[in-house]
Amino acid sequence: MAIDFGLKRTGLAVTDSLQIIANGLETVPTHTLLDYLAAYFKQELVDKVVIGMPKNLDNTDTDSTHGVRVLIKHFKKKFPEMAIIEHDERFTSQLAMQAMIAGGMSKKDRRVKGTVDRISATIILQSFMESQA
Repeated sequence: MAIDFGLKRTGLAVTDSLQIIANGLETVPTHTLLDYLAAYFKQELVDKVVIGMPKNLDNTDTDSTHGVRVLIKHFKKKFPEMAIIEHDERFTSQLAMQAMIAGGMSKKDRRVKGTVDRISATIILQSFMESQA
Protein backbone atom coordinates (compact mmCIF):
# COMPACT_ATOMS: atom_id res chain seq x y z
CA MET A 1 0.00 0.00 0.00
CA ALA A 2 1.13 3.56 -0.65
CA ILE A 3 0.08 6.82 0.99
CA ASP A 4 0.24 10.25 -0.65
CA PHE A 5 -0.32 12.48 2.37
CA GLY A 6 -2.08 15.80 2.09
CA LEU A 7 -3.26 18.20 4.76
CA LYS A 8 -6.89 17.83 3.63
CA ARG A 9 -6.96 14.63 1.55
CA THR A 10 -4.76 11.58 1.36
CA GLY A 11 -4.45 9.35 -1.68
CA LEU A 12 -4.05 5.59 -1.29
CA ALA A 13 -2.88 2.93 -3.70
CA VAL A 14 -2.41 -0.83 -3.48
CA THR A 15 -0.76 -3.51 -5.54
CA ASP A 16 -1.89 -6.89 -6.77
CA SER A 17 -0.88 -10.01 -4.84
CA LEU A 18 2.12 -10.56 -7.14
CA GLN A 19 3.22 -6.95 -6.58
CA ILE A 20 3.48 -6.18 -10.27
CA ILE A 21 1.02 -3.32 -10.83
CA ALA A 22 -0.03 -0.47 -8.53
CA ASN A 23 -3.65 0.69 -8.61
CA GLY A 24 -5.34 3.67 -7.06
CA LEU A 25 -7.51 2.64 -4.12
CA GLU A 26 -9.17 5.66 -2.55
CA THR A 27 -8.82 9.26 -1.51
CA VAL A 28 -9.85 9.83 2.09
CA PRO A 29 -10.09 12.92 4.27
CA THR A 30 -6.78 13.04 6.13
CA HIS A 31 -8.42 13.36 9.54
CA THR A 32 -10.06 9.93 8.98
CA LEU A 33 -6.97 8.20 7.53
CA LEU A 34 -5.87 6.10 10.51
CA ASP A 35 -9.42 4.83 11.12
CA TYR A 36 -9.77 4.02 7.41
CA LEU A 37 -6.48 2.11 7.48
CA ALA A 38 -7.48 0.18 10.63
CA ALA A 39 -10.66 -1.02 8.92
CA TYR A 40 -8.79 -1.80 5.68
CA PHE A 41 -6.05 -3.78 7.45
CA LYS A 42 -8.72 -5.96 9.09
CA GLN A 43 -10.13 -6.90 5.68
CA GLU A 44 -7.05 -7.02 3.46
CA LEU A 45 -3.56 -8.43 3.84
CA VAL A 46 -1.02 -5.60 3.78
CA ASP A 47 2.60 -6.40 4.56
CA LYS A 48 4.06 -2.90 4.30
CA VAL A 49 3.09 0.69 3.69
CA VAL A 50 5.08 3.09 1.53
CA ILE A 51 4.59 6.77 2.32
CA GLY A 52 5.62 9.55 -0.02
CA MET A 53 8.19 11.83 1.61
CA PRO A 54 8.02 15.34 0.15
CA LYS A 55 11.38 16.98 -0.50
CA ASN A 56 12.56 20.00 -2.45
CA LEU A 57 14.95 19.55 -5.37
CA ASP A 58 17.87 20.35 -3.05
CA ASN A 59 16.66 17.57 -0.68
CA THR A 60 15.45 20.00 2.01
CA ASP A 61 12.07 19.61 3.67
CA THR A 62 8.96 21.11 2.07
CA ASP A 63 6.01 22.68 3.87
CA SER A 64 4.35 19.23 3.89
CA THR A 65 7.28 17.21 5.26
CA HIS A 66 6.45 17.91 8.91
CA GLY A 67 2.88 16.66 8.43
CA VAL A 68 4.18 13.41 6.93
CA ARG A 69 6.57 12.92 9.84
CA VAL A 70 3.71 13.46 12.33
CA LEU A 71 1.57 10.94 10.43
CA ILE A 72 4.41 8.39 10.50
CA LYS A 73 4.69 8.83 14.28
CA HIS A 74 0.95 8.27 14.78
CA PHE A 75 0.96 5.37 12.30
CA LYS A 76 3.77 3.58 14.18
CA LYS A 77 1.93 4.05 17.46
CA LYS A 78 -1.38 2.70 16.08
CA PHE A 79 0.12 -0.07 13.91
CA PRO A 80 3.42 -1.05 15.59
CA GLU A 81 3.59 -4.36 13.70
CA MET A 82 3.25 -2.74 10.25
CA ALA A 83 6.36 -1.70 8.32
CA ILE A 84 6.22 1.87 6.98
CA ILE A 85 8.79 2.92 4.41
CA GLU A 86 9.54 6.47 3.29
CA HIS A 87 9.87 6.97 -0.48
CA ASP A 88 10.83 10.10 -2.41
CA GLU A 89 7.71 11.66 -3.89
CA ARG A 90 9.24 14.50 -5.86
CA PHE A 91 7.37 15.18 -9.11
CA THR A 92 4.52 12.75 -8.36
CA SER A 93 1.82 15.42 -8.65
CA GLN A 94 3.22 16.57 -12.00
CA LEU A 95 3.51 12.97 -13.21
CA ALA A 96 -0.07 12.32 -12.09
CA MET A 97 -1.28 15.32 -14.07
CA GLN A 98 0.67 14.19 -17.15
CA ALA A 99 -0.77 10.68 -16.81
CA MET A 100 -4.31 12.06 -16.66
CA ILE A 101 -3.71 14.18 -19.76
CA ALA A 102 -2.11 11.27 -21.62
CA GLY A 103 -5.05 9.07 -20.62
CA GLY A 104 -7.47 11.53 -22.20
CA MET A 105 -9.08 12.66 -18.95
CA SER A 106 -11.16 15.78 -19.38
CA LYS A 107 -10.02 19.08 -17.91
CA LYS A 108 -13.04 19.02 -15.59
CA ASP A 109 -12.11 15.57 -14.23
CA ARG A 110 -8.45 16.60 -13.81
CA ARG A 111 -9.58 19.37 -11.44
CA VAL A 112 -10.91 16.81 -8.97
CA LYS A 113 -8.12 16.94 -6.38
CA GLY A 114 -8.86 13.48 -5.01
CA THR A 115 -8.06 11.97 -8.40
CA VAL A 116 -4.62 13.59 -8.42
CA ASP A 117 -3.96 12.32 -4.87
CA ARG A 118 -4.96 8.75 -5.75
CA ILE A 119 -2.88 8.74 -8.94
CA SER A 120 0.08 10.25 -7.05
CA ALA A 121 -0.15 7.41 -4.51
CA THR A 122 -0.18 4.95 -7.41
CA ILE A 123 2.96 6.54 -8.87
CA ILE A 124 4.69 6.41 -5.46
CA LEU A 125 3.88 2.71 -5.10
CA GLN A 126 4.89 1.82 -8.66
CA SER A 127 8.15 3.76 -8.26
CA PHE A 128 8.88 1.96 -4.99
CA MET A 129 8.18 -1.46 -6.51
CA GLU A 130 10.45 -0.70 -9.47
CA SER A 131 13.23 0.42 -7.13
CA GLN A 132 13.02 -2.94 -5.34
CA ALA A 133 13.26 -5.01 -8.54
